[in-house]
Amino acid sequence: MSRLVDAFCSSQRPESIFTWKRSPKVTALLDAVSTGQTPLTHAGLDAYGTGLLVEHLRALLVHIGLLPGRDPYLAHFEEWIRTKLAPLPAHVAQPVEQFATWHHLKRIRAAVSSRGTRASVHSAKQEITETVKFLTWLDKKHGRTAADCRQQDVDQWLASGPTTRSSIRTFFVFARKTRINTRVEVQHRAARNSPSLTQDQRLAWLNELLTGASESLPYRVAGILVLLYAQPLVRVASLQTSDITIRGDDVSISLGKDPAPVPAPFAQLLLQHLNSRPNLQTGAGTNSEWLFPSTRAGQHLHPGTLMHRIHALGVDLLGARNRAIADLVSEVPPALVADALGYSHQVAFKHAAAAAEPWSRYAGRRS
Repeated sequence: MSRLVDAFCSSQRPESIFTWKRSPKVTALLDAVSTGQTPLTHAGLDAYGTGLLVEHLRALLVHIGLLPGRDPYLAHFEEWIRTKLAPLPAHVAQPVEQFATWHHLKRIRAAVSSRGTRASVHSAKQEITETVKFLTWLDKKHGRTAADCRQQDVDQWLASGPTTRSSIRTFFVFARKTRINTRVEVQHRAARNSPSLTQDQRLAWLNELLTGASESLPYRVAGILVLLYAQPLVRVASLQTSDITIRGDDVSISLGKDPAPVPAPFAQLLLQHLNSRPNLQTGAGTNSEWLFPSTRAGQHLHPGTLMHRIHALGVDLLGARNRAIADLVSEVPPALVADALGYSHQVAFKHAAAAAEPWSRYAGRRS
């Protein structure tokens, strides 16, 4: 525990540590850990309980090396699966468990080393939830299971409910590959429309975030990364300081395969933020690697926090991203845009085709 005490003592804002420790719940948790009643492991903290108190201490222990790193979204997802399947009858739970384990968990575990699993976990939960709804309905309505499900069952389900039901497609792709059911096919659902800002709206928001005072600096920088580089907030939140490269007067940012240049007006703002990042005066010290540090030691700001603050300004985030990438692929070959922004070539060419730009037929198109 001496390393934890040293971390507290190294805080540049000791009053925040004293305030935190005055809570009887904090005192009880620290006592339980120091006496060994709660083992100093992830499992031990999980058994103690959930909530901000436990997660704050866990983050600090990971940051100072007393606990190994653990992806929080993956850990919560594994527990979510167990809770989701527990009340289901075996003939419904078994194929869902196979789907969750061999498709989603396998894929998400392989992606842990990359930048975040939050979006993948969110998508997986939706697909598993809709699959559970469908198989429960199929059992009660027709007395059939995933193995003997018929095409007309799926068609009836999709036609009689909201569009979220189309999320069962991934389960049936998995069912075909694993021979659970090879008869059913669910087609891709194409979105009816794609929200987009006008170019004037995009430029107006860029000007506001560059020069206005409608938000604090970190959220202005995050908003510009969406408007200028078509970045999803999950990726924005997980950017590291090492992603910013400074060579003389030139600044670039690594978002994909190739670094993207940062234009002068935004470069100044970005460097100002880099040199004055908030949430560094914690018990964990000031060595955060994140461009947008969280109040929790060693973690980055939650994408939901960024989304809430930027939404509150009135920015349509999806519309901003769509407009940004549409403008970029109309000026630069889509393959180069994809490499610079971290998009797949398929997505970049899709936006180019939707914009009806000559680049959609660019001779340098790559698979």
